[in-house]
Parts: sequence; structure tokens; C-alpha cells
Amino acid sequence: MERRTIGATALEVGAVGLGCMPMSWAYSASRQRGDRSVRTVHAALDAGVTLLDTADMYGPFTNELLLGRVLKERRADAFVSTKCGLLVGDQHIVANGRPGYVRRACDASLRRLQTDVIDLYQLHRADPEVPVEETWGAMADLVTAGKVRALGLCAMAVRSPRRAAPGTPAADLYEGTIRQLERVQQVFPVSAVQAELSVWSPEALRRLLPWCESRGVGFLAAMPLGNGFLTGTLTPGGGFEPEDLRARHPRFTAEMMAANQPLVVGLRRVARRHGGEAAGVTPAQVALAWVLGRGRHVVPVPGTKNERWAVENAGAAGLSLTAEDLAEIASLPPALGSWD
Repeated sequence: MERRTIGATALEVGAVGLGCMPMSWAYSASRQRGDRSVRTVHAALDAGVTLLDTADMYGPFTNELLLGRVLKERRADAFVSTKCGLLVGDQHIVANGRPGYVRRACDASLRRLQTDVIDLYQLHRADPEVPVEETWGAMADLVTAGKVRALGLCAMAVRSPRRAAPGTPAADLYEGTIRQLERVQQVFPVSAVQAELSVWSPEALRRLLPWCESRGVGFLAAMPLGNGFLTGTLTPGGGFEPEDLRARHPRFTAEMMAANQPLVVGLRRVARRHGGEAAGVTPAQVALAWVLGRGRHVVPVPGTKNERWAVENAGAAGLSLTAEDLAEIASLPPALGSWD
């Protein structure tokens, strides 16, 4: 698989990563199987994927434990990215950016992952009660201590609940994140930013992606398959398990899934131009190839717990979209439905 570099320290990773969250958090709990997920991680590594993305809150903790089973055998094959900064309670999730917590969280992640060093340690969310510079400084100390190689920040899009007046310029959804990035850059270099980017959620293209490119910061594209919608494998009205985040997501109602089918149809047309199913080219691969084409600093991180999909996603690194393909994707209608 093609390799890409992220950050000023030129960390090298496979062009397509593997998001491990669905293996133990947020999606279809009844279909989460540890042994199956372990096979999926091995299959992804065999296909050339190196970046494995997890977090201590996934599970919580069980996702890192699962990856530790693989890393114990194949640490040299993997680039490990995990996160701190969010705590899972009985009823809610809260941020914790206190320096002491960050240090304890890192040590705990190292134990669960069965590794001596984390390649990329990301701040999941900034704690509103702690200056972000203090949290980032504690994370930088972990680099100095040799426990972490590089630091990253997860970007959260902030959508205003109020509709702007006609003629008012649209607010940038990542304005707050960019301000945070400017602040922490003064403390220690940011190697990567992780934020949502896909054909149906392209907001990061406006300012966040150019900000990263101009500063040599890698961009990890989260949810590049639109939470599975862009794969074309979800049936409108099919329903989701109660614990599945899509069960409460406005874009995953039967009505909105049906209304957004033109996006999947367009991706299928592009796939057919490259041979379609007969050639092993799928709508999901087209969607990932579009993300890959947003810049050499961009690495899509599709999540899956399925071995077949992990291998298929890795194959997107070998798909080159033509000018005609890109024009077709650009002409697709914007996704309908609230994202909140």
C-alpha cells in the first residue's frame, strides 16, 4: 500500500487506516466479537494498513485491550493512535484535561495496548475547565519521557442552533478548533488533526484542511464512509440496535436515508466506470478514494469490525479517480438532514 507522511516529524503510515471503535463501541453491540475483531485487525495489517485508531473511552477500555492482543504479536507492523481526555460515566461523557489525569491515562493505555510507546497520542476533547495549553503541556511531557512519539487533536464541528439571516456568511464549523490549534502549537507541535470528512460531510474542506496543509499537519479523516451510509449496504428503514449511535441520528431515519440515496447511486456509477463489482470496485472504495484525493497529508480512517470490509477499504488506496469521476462526485446533491 502507498505510504503517506503526517506531521513535521514525517511519521509514515499506510494511506488508509483502520478505525477500531466499532469493534467495541457505538455500533451494533450484538455483533461485536473479540476474536472476530482480532482477525479483522490482522487482515488489515496484512493488507498494508498500519494506522490503528482507538481511544481509552471506547468500551471503555476494552478497545485498547483488544488491540493489545494483536500488538503483542505485531507491534512492528502497526502505527498506534489512541486518545485521552474523555471519561465515560453511567449517564454521560465528560472531559478531563487535568495534567495528572493525562499522565495516568497514558500509562494505563500503554499497559492495555501492551506497548512501550504510543505513536500518536490525541486529545479527544478539550476540558472547558482546564486551559488547553496545560493539557497539551502534560501531553508534551509524555513525548519527552519517551512514552509518546507525536501529538494530535480531535476536531469537533460546532453547529449553531440558530439559522443565520439571509446574506450572512456561513460560520465555519471548525473555527473553535482552529483557535485551539493555534494555541497549542505555541506549546508543542501538532502532528495530526482528526476530524470528520466524507462525500456527505465535506465541511472540513473549507478551512480546517487548508490550515493543516499549510502547516505540515497530517489530517486523519474520521467517518469517511458517512457512518456506513456511503457503502451502499444499509437499507432505508432497516433499523438499528438501540445502542447504535445511528438509531438516534437525524440522517439515519428511514426518510432521510431514502432522500440521500442519490449520493450512493452516484458513487455506484463511478465504481462501474472502474469495472464495478466484477473488478472489485465498490461505492465505499470510491468514497475513500475521494477522501484520499483531498491531499497527500490526508489519511482516511474508516471504522469496521468486519474482516471483509477492512480488506475492501484498504483496496481503495489503489483506486485513482479520473477528472470525470471527480466532476460527477462534485455534482452530487448535498446530503439532506441535520447532522446533530
